[in-house]
Amino acid sequence: MQPDYEHLKRPPYSSTSRNESFSAAFKGSCFCQKVQFEISKDRPLDAKFCHYSTCQQLHGAPFQWAAIFEKTDVRFTKGTDLLIYWNAGEATREYILPCKVSCDVCRTPIMDEGRNMLMLFPTLIQFQSSEERRNFYPSCHIFYSARVMDIQDGLPKFETHKGGRQIPEVRESEDRIGKVASLVEPRCVQHSD
Repeated sequence: MQPDYEHLKRPPYSSTSRNESFSAAFKGSCFCQKVQFEISKDRPLDAKFCHYSTCQQLHGAPFQWAAIFEKTDVRFTKGTDLLIYWNAGEATREYILPCKVSCDVCRTPIMDEGRNMLMLFPTLIQFQSSEERRNFYPSCHIFYSARVMDIQDGLPKFETHKGGRQIPEVRESEDRIGKVASLVEPRCVQHSD
């Protein structure tokens, strides 16, 4: 069966069918920088920490940080031929929505593409300031019932989707929180190649 490449003619993959008023507010890329993209909005529609078990496994992490955008708010500028797709429901690399989109070279997860929206991973965005990054901070945790660790950050925690049943935050001693926070606090690290 021949792969269907029709999706490459639509946003966010194609820039030819776009409104010419697209102006990049941010740029981003995968780790190897062979796949690059731009975002036209200065903030997402929403951002969330997702604890869904599939997200944990595919990201190799306890949860993923995802920012929600309209597909027309994002455009790939380089490397669409290097994108690979994964539909967990069908267990296939065919382009079937919803799907995970990654770089075929370095395997960086880039986004989750849904039928109408996409969830882009803010860790790939080249922010120029902490203020810009703050616009992408999550509003809540979703699928928190599948968590592998408790997070004490004051954000609402939903059993499944936002707006559903909330799970109370478990509070630990302040001494333990301080020790854990010092271990996971984001740091700027210079990598030498």
